[in-house]
Amino acid sequence: MILDDIVKAKKIRLEEQIKHISLEDMKKEALKSDRVSVSFYDALKKKGLSIIGEFKKASPSHGTMANKIDLIKRIDCYNEAVDAISCLTEEDYFNGSVDYLKQIRTMTSLPIIRKDFIFTEYQVYEAKVIEADAILLIAAILDDATFKKLYDLAYQLGLDVLCEVHDEWELNRMIQFGVKIIGINNRNLKTFEVALDTTKRLAAMVKDTVLVSESGVLHDEDIKILKESHVDALLIGTALMEADDPKALALRWKQIG
Repeated sequence: MILDDIVKAKKIRLEEQIKHISLEDMKKEALKSDRVSVSFYDALKKKGLSIIGEFKKASPSHGTMANKIDLIKRIDCYNEAVDAISCLTEEDYFNGSVDYLKQIRTMTSLPIIRKDFIFTEYQVYEAKVIEADAILLIAAILDDATFKKLYDLAYQLGLDVLCEVHDEWELNRMIQFGVKIIGINNRNLKTFEVALDTTKRLAAMVKDTVLVSESGVLHDEDIKILKESHVDALLIGTALMEADDPKALALRWKQIG
């Protein structure tokens, strides 16, 4: 399965990285940071539909993005139209990099979420060091003990956590943990098939939690469908990455939502 392959590749990269920067050194760097994170939670919780604009070079399901504008212009557009930014830092399958996130940090005051396949404390400390404001934790790749350890560590460091699920079992786990932000991924990470009905089905189970719908938004009609599920925010990647004018598209979709 593609998810297993991604995690396997990430483990290999981490083993190499730790040879150059140890866990202890990464932890020291994180703990000495006095930067106050921008609230990812507040950006999504406010009234109206929030949009998380993503920056990614590629994805396993889509291939290389047909990116029509450069990074500077893209972030200028995002600054004027979206509420938060998602940056892929996974190298092998999404062509991401922590360097992209560090670049984007210098261009925006919006909250930035590090979107990656995170399963170690090292990666959480690194997110703090590179000045992310939030991290993604994917329920499908974490057992309960590991999830709780990484979730608690993130909040100790002042980072928010987007907790990603794609079925009832994973969602119930997150509800039992009392998490603050739940992301429903419409893309099955094992088959990479997309179904917007996933949000519709699972959203009814979520109460008093910031709710994000992830993946699969390509058209105005998709916004209308997801609006019926009363989501607080949409995380949108491919459509905004390949748009001629991501600012205009994001503003139109926020109006529809």
